[in-house]
Amino acid sequence: MSKRQTGWSEAKISRYIKEGRGQGELALYKPWLTIQDVPSRGRIHRFIGWKTAREHHLMSDLEFNYHCCCDWADNIIDIREQFPLAREVTLRIAEQLGIAHPIDRNTKVPIVMTTDCFLTVREGGSIVYKARTLKFEKDLNDERVIKKFEIERCYWEQQGIDWAIVTEKELPKIFIGNLKFLRDAYFIDDPKKVNLLIEGWSSFTGSILSNLQTFDIKYNFKIGTAISLYKHALAKKLLKVNMHEKINLNDDVSNVIVQTLNDSKKRWA
Repeated sequence: MSKRQTGWSEAKISRYIKEGRGQGELALYKPWLTIQDVPSRGRIHRFIGWKTAREHHLMSDLEFNYHCCCDWADNIIDIREQFPLAREVTLRIAEQLGIAHPIDRNTKVPIVMTTDCFLTVREGGSIVYKARTLKFEKDLNDERVIKKFEIERCYWEQQGIDWAIVTEKELPKIFIGNLKFLRDAYFIDDPKKVNLLIEGWSSFTGSILSNLQTFDIKYNFKIGTAISLYKHALAKKLLKVNMHEKINLNDDVSNVIVQTLNDSKKRWA
């Protein structure tokens, strides 16, 4: 699919606002930028989110990896990518700091700055918001990047919202690899088959794979069905494994626990 014209004008910014860009929550949220709106800065990702049930637009592997972690976290309610910052505020902050505000190089129009990830988070009995910027560690030595981040930091500080930079160093590779392995299976919609698997789990012995294969034969399911159901059960936390060790279908079933309410929950914000 061809990308749209990427230059900024006041008319284009007004049009985006009228389109509802950067507005809404959960399934109704529209990111300020989509993957069609910007030149590729690496591998892009477009997919349906676990929490929001909407299509997300992420501009890098790093953003995708962090999003996977946020989708898994129990304390995160909503994930809004490419979240716009009020331009009149960032312009004022830039002037106060003596930092040049980002502009379109061709049109000289001040652009609308965005934060990579804006989270709605449950903390105890409260709902709070957190802003997260994703950046590879090697890019944090770029003076222009640091100045832009200072505008962003001051913006969120004035809003009373916690802001932080997340790098690849904070995202465990094996854990993320497991989340990617499970990702598509999350959306399997076959509760009867899933229940059959969960209810029968206590009777399994030996390797996970051999039991899943036997399960398919027992119920005359297409070969591979039980593997997909198993991945779905892990993604939905109906079954529990050590997510910081690579998921291995040859492991013993004793390493898999039927999940119970109030088990330990991972937080990513």
